[in-house]
Amino acid sequence: MGTKLLVIDDEMNICELLRAYFENEGYDVKTACDGAEGVSYFKLYEPDLVLLDIMMPNKDGFQVCREIREISANKPIIFVSAKDDSFDKVLGLELGADDFVVKPFDMKELSARVKAVLRRYAAHDNQNDDEVIKFDNIEISLEKYELKLNGKSVTIPPKELELLYFLASNYNRVFTRDQLLDKVWGFDYLGDSRTVDVHVKRLREKLEGVSDNWILKTVWGVGYKFEILQ
Repeated sequence: MGTKLLVIDDEMNICELLRAYFENEGYDVKTACDGAEGVSYFKLYEPDLVLLDIMMPNKDGFQVCREIREISANKPIIFVSAKDDSFDKVLGLELGADDFVVKPFDMKELSARVKAVLRRYAAHDNQNDDEVIKFDNIEISLEKYELKLNGKSVTIPPKELELLYFLASNYNRVFTRDQLLDKVWGFDYLGDSRTVDVHVKRLREKLEGVSDNWILKTVWGVGYKFEILQ
């Protein structure tokens, strides 16, 4: 069986277009026509990646994304939507999506994004790094995919953990947004640098008040770093 894709979109012609294209590329494709059905299919089908619309009956794409993330913290999700304003893109990323493609889309570009996201997740699954990065009140394990704050495990989306792990393992070093996209998302990532800002914002919310000995710092005009203060 090939890589499994789940398409959740209330436009039947979009579902059939995506099914035909990706099946021709060797994927095993299932489709759902509304949000509630999409969540049910996700539980039953256990896809490798989800292509998700926003404007749908019963449950919109944002709610579906929330529910999928409650079931699985690390299954790739790509929003495919006619809504193209920054608010929707940022919200989608904040909810744990990996990418956002605007309709109408080019099939070859969408296919490239699907392959890029799947490669990133495959690269993570194949890592054998058993090191745990430890600083005051924080432990980050990329092998176990676990973040502990004050000794307690904290739920965190995959890309947030990878970003935090990378910055903490290169503490006191400044990285530009483009460098972080390259190192954490991969050189073939087709999104933009706002993705980094969204993930840093979410990390800061989780890390607020944990320690006075380190900080996730913005270096204005340059980028971000994990700075050791004491």
